[in-house]
Amino acid sequence: MITVSVKWQKELFKDVELDTTQSPYVFKCQLYDLTGVPPERQKIMVKGGLLKDDADWSTLGVKEGQKLMMMGTADEVVKSPEKGTVFVEDLPEEEQVVTLGHTAGLFNLGNTCYMNSTLQCLHSVPELKSALIKYSHSGRNNDVDQSSYMLTIATRDLFNELDKSVKPVAPMQFWMVLRKKYPQFGQLHNGVFMQQDAEECWTQLLYTLSQSLRSPGSSENPDAVKALFGVELISRIHCQESNEESSETESVYSLKCHISQEVNHLHEGIKHGLKSELEKASPALGRSATYLKESRINALPRYLTIQFVRFFWKRESNQKAKILRKVDYPLVLDVYDFCSDDLRKKLDGPRQILRNEEGKKLGLKVNEKSSVEKENDIKMSDAEGSSNGDGVEPSAVPMEEGEKETQMTGIYDLVAVLTHKGRSADSGHYVGWVKQENGKWIEYDDDNPKPRIEDDITRLSGGGDWHMAYIIMYKARVVPV
Repeated sequence: MITVSVKWQKELFKDVELDTTQSPYVFKCQLYDLTGVPPERQKIMVKGGLLKDDADWSTLGVKEGQKLMMMGTADEVVKSPEKGTVFVEDLPEEEQVVTLGHTAGLFNLGNTCYMNSTLQCLHSVPELKSALIKYSHSGRNNDVDQSSYMLTIATRDLFNELDKSVKPVAPMQFWMVLRKKYPQFGQLHNGVFMQQDAEECWTQLLYTLSQSLRSPGSSENPDAVKALFGVELISRIHCQESNEESSETESVYSLKCHISQEVNHLHEGIKHGLKSELEKASPALGRSATYLKESRINALPRYLTIQFVRFFWKRESNQKAKILRKVDYPLVLDVYDFCSDDLRKKLDGPRQILRNEEGKKLGLKVNEKSSVEKENDIKMSDAEGSSNGDGVEPSAVPMEEGEKETQMTGIYDLVAVLTHKGRSADSGHYVGWVKQENGKWIEYDDDNPKPRIEDDITRLSGGGDWHMAYIIMYKARVVPV
């Protein structure tokens, strides 16, 4: 890492950091943040002529403190309109993207689409942004290591920058901190940063945020990330040989959709994912035995994440191969069938209220007495449940300050899809597809956001070499208490 100065028009930018291990395009992205001149318009004078995006720094002889000359015009400042009012529907599609009010795209810094698509999907969660904004500015707590603190701060700052910008953002700081915290994302091949698995990036980032946002130094809910994304599973573990049986409870941040010849729909894949076989020691038999583990959902999150298990390790090619099979998923998901009996009882009342509300919207007659009785039933079950010792209602939705208390229904709406195009997890291309607050969908393909329709989203179910869903995220439908 060296520092240089850059002369552009009448301005001189001193002490600009230049990382010679990265491509000149990354340096141009830094200058774009400083000057507003897009990388494709920048003409930077170096030894031998103009600086090319893929040039090798070692052959250019750039030294510490050297002054570089840059030419190029910045994006024009928007002037007041000369024409009269134009409705959004009448604008060209490219201009509609800006007018829709969605946030900016992210520059690809060299095989970083896995990171960009993950960030765009998580950035769409307003409650996560709120928790990050409230994150302590005074310094990290001793319970959180320095690299976790820095990654949390970098996430917060990047989300803020995305919210304020319509032009693409270069996530330089976030990427550097991510590689420091998790060195596997800094792997090189022939001097180029390698493509990585988006699911690993998603999981590692959420884990780090969960550690930071529940620390005593955070003013947010001590279990903010768990409340937003955590799924509580209760499992029955049974051995047919010895008839031994036990139960366990665990919290996970995603459900798995396992894919086989019998799986054509998300519902079937989740059902497969909630059953597994374990090999472990049997005290009764005095040897290793096979146990069947069957899980049920015992507490639901505000945002339900599901991973399609599309990749497996292929020994012949020594890489993660991909299952291309088409697996359909719905825009509205009902997880009632996957829930424990206790959770189902708590969901029954809110589900009836939701059905009544939707019936009214369709002009159907609703039995008001039945609805009230259901509400009373759910309140009674709440009162009974509060004496179970844990003090947490699995069907209750965590609240933000000033927000009315609501309850889960077990019904979710699709709000984000992270897709992969290609044959291997460590190659190909990742893209994020995010539903905006106005109901419109945006495809975030690095720095090039495009408006999409619902039909485009349902076509991401696989079956070929087109983009196919790898991670999907649903938002809970709730009803007021």
